[in-house]
Formats: sequence, structure tokens, C-alpha cells
Amino acid sequence: MADDADGPPDDSPTADGPPADSPATDPEASAGSGVDYAGRASEILGFSRWWQIAAAAGMMAAVSPYQYVWSSIEQPLAESLDIALPALGAVFSFYVVFQSLSQFPAGKWRDSRGPGALTFLAALLAGGGYVGLAYATTLWQLYLLYSLGAVGVGIVYTVAVNTAVKWFPDRTGLTTGVGTMAFAAGSALVVPYVRANATVAAYSDVLRNVGLGILVVTLVGAFLLRDPPDDWLGLDGGGGDGDGAGGDDEGGDGSDGLAASLRGRAYTTREMLSTWQFWLLYAMFVAMAGADLLVIANVVRFAEQFGLRAVVATASATLLPVAAGVSRMILGEASDRFDRKRVMAASFVLAGVFRLALIGAGRAEAGVAFVALVMAAMFFSSPLFVYFPSVIADYYGARNSSGNYAVLYTAKVGGGVFAGTVAGYLVATAGWIPTFALGGGLAIAAGLAALLLRPPSGSGLEGDPTDPANPTDPAAE
Repeated sequence: MADDADGPPDDSPTADGPPADSPATDPEASAGSGVDYAGRASEILGFSRWWQIAAAAGMMAAVSPYQYVWSSIEQPLAESLDIALPALGAVFSFYVVFQSLSQFPAGKWRDSRGPGALTFLAALLAGGGYVGLAYATTLWQLYLLYSLGAVGVGIVYTVAVNTAVKWFPDRTGLTTGVGTMAFAAGSALVVPYVRANATVAAYSDVLRNVGLGILVVTLVGAFLLRDPPDDWLGLDGGGGDGDGAGGDDEGGDGSDGLAASLRGRAYTTREMLSTWQFWLLYAMFVAMAGADLLVIANVVRFAEQFGLRAVVATASATLLPVAAGVSRMILGEASDRFDRKRVMAASFVLAGVFRLALIGAGRAEAGVAFVALVMAAMFFSSPLFVYFPSVIADYYGARNSSGNYAVLYTAKVGGGVFAGTVAGYLVATAGWIPTFALGGGLAIAAGLAALLLRPPSGSGLEGDPTDPANPTDPAAE
């Protein structure tokens, strides 16, 4: 593994020129960073830090069926167990609740003890949960198994996202994008297989096979992942709770070239909760998670209620995670290079607009346009899982990023309840069109709210022209 010739991009110098993310080739680094993140990471690991991202991405892809394959296994489960679909809708809500709430204790554990043992537990929960579904005979068993698996997914998610934050403070948007891309796009490999075998007779074998795949891949990730030491960049003071990377709010000696997540103050979770920026981010997350999960959980039934052909529903379910995944890497990189909050604002507004257009395509029974608009809507909403951890790290520091982002991620509970239980009620009382229109409106509102963001007072980043989340804006001062 120490030889990266056939692996992800090499961080170490070679005879052929500088590495892909060295100061000589990376536009951000060459702009005056002066910090050799890649070289220091290689000294600690003994190999390229990109292998950490590869392991995290593999784990994310493995557990993705919990979120992105549910709409394909819902029908055979309902028929086999003679359960009404509205009752099964609560399974997805339970998934979102447990996947979200598990991340805070998991994140706090990881920040203090590392990812190894925690990820091993996640492999057992996520893999075992999916295998167990094949043997479930009652609704409460489905609730229990999917919820246990969701805890495993939550652990994998917080470990993977914050692996990027901790090893790549200079390229947080891109690397969190790679991991969350795998979470979305990885299931594209599974959806066709599941859809082809989503019958009462065959679905139990499908669930067992997918569960075993989750178990094996996540165990490999547990073996590979590790965290950098607190002083891996050799900064004076080492920081501490409530302090910046250099030992004070403005950063210590030699911090001028650091990424925002290391340069500013390192907030504890309690300190973060006292800032208005966090609560605005929380409200935005609820809105965007609701809009995003509404499409993910209901795209097949939404297509079918318009009378669109089965191939349209299958294509939508298959291509949805592809669009969601690719967008996280592309727009994550864009948010690193440009004004993060404005990239986020534009992305969310477009996500809402395309959701409203999706309704028109369905009413017109335009199958090709419907699939294209599903992809466009997800392309611009799914990077929410890149923007938010990046902004949390920018504003509140990398040191406590796992626990801090896990608190914000609990907002997904509200989004999941909206996409599952609330959406089921709205569909029954008002219909599909008003429900999806509400999802589009939530996305647009979140985009407009993003324009209000700026670094917290006292963070050491106010008016900082190099802050990717909010470059100097005289009007904001």
C-alpha cells in the first residue's frame, strides 16, 4: 500500500513532477498556503493520504443501499409480509432518525479515540441489519433491523466525512464530495440488480447478498482508516477546546497559510450552539434534507402516479444516485475554489426550481424530460452533504469537526420525517403535486437563507479574504 503507483493520486514528490495537490500545482496552495499538507500526511501514514479517502469512499458506497435502494425493495416487502405501504413509509423515517442521531455520540468518540473500533461496530450493524431483513416476518422486525442498520450507516457516514475534513483541510469541499459522492452513486451499481430481482420470490436472496457486501467492504475500511495526530502540522501550542490552531482566536505563529478550518478558533460544541450561524445552518439543513429525501424516497411512486412507464421509474431510480454523487464532487470542488456560500445558495435555488419543473414533466407525461429533471434536481440538492460539513469546519474549526457536524446532521431527522411520515400524510390528503411543490419551495428558501451567512464573531475569520465560506464582504461588516 505504500506504493501508490496504481492507487489514488499520489501526494508524494516523484521524478515526473510535483504531486497532484502539492503547492506547485494546486491553485489554492500556490496562492500562498506555504503548508505542505500532503508531505506531512505521507510522513505520518507512510503512504498517500488519498488512500484514506479511497477507504472512506468505499465504505460510503457499501452502506448506501439503506438510503437509495429503499424505494426499490419497499413493494416486494409489502407484498410478502402483507403490510400497507403507508406503514412501511415509517421504516424510512426510522432510518433517517437513527442514522442522524447516532452520529453525535459516534463523532465524539471518534474525535477522542479514533475510527478503528467504531467502524468495526458499524460493519456489524449495517451488514447484519440488511441480512436480517431477508428473515423478517413482521413490521416491528423491519423497524428494528432497519434502525440498527441505520446506526451503522450513521457511524460510517460521520467517520468517512470527517476523515476528509481531518486529512484534507486544504481541499475539504472536494474530498468530502468524493466520499459523499460514493454514498450516492455507489448504489447505482446495486439498484439495477435489486430492481431486476425485486419480486416476492427473489428479494430475500438480494437482501442477503447486499448485506454481506456491506459487511466485507466496511470491515476493510475499519482496518485502513486512522486519524492524524493533533500536532500533525507542527503548529505551536497545539490548540485546545475553544482555541485556534495556534493557541488563540486569531491563530498562532505560522498560521497565515493555513486553511480556514485550522486558522480560526476551534469551537467546542457548546460554543458553536451559542452562535446564530449554527441555527440558521440548522434550519437550512432541515429544509434541504426534506426536499432531497422526498425525491429519494418517493421517486418511483411519483413517476407511477403520473402513469409513466415502468422504464421511466427504473431509469429515475438508477440515475438519481449517479447525478447526486457526481454533483457532490463537482460542486464540492467549486465551493473550494469560489465563494462557498454563494455556490451553496445558487445550488439550492436551482434544486428547488428543477423540482417544480419535475411536476410539469410528470403532468405532461414526458418520460425523458422527467428522468432528466430528476437528475437535475438531485444534482443541485445532493451537495448539501458537502457544503454543510465544509462550512462547519470553516466556521468552527477542524479539531472538533466530527462532533460539531454530527450535531448539525441531526437536522436530517426533520427532513426524514417530512420525506416519510409527513409526505405520506400530505399525499393522502392533498396529493403528490402539492407535496412535491412544497419540497421545491423549501429548497428555494434554503438557498436564499444561505446568503445571510458569515463567520461567527470572535472566530478570527471575520472579513478574511481567504475564507472559502465567506470572502470579505464590506456590506456584511
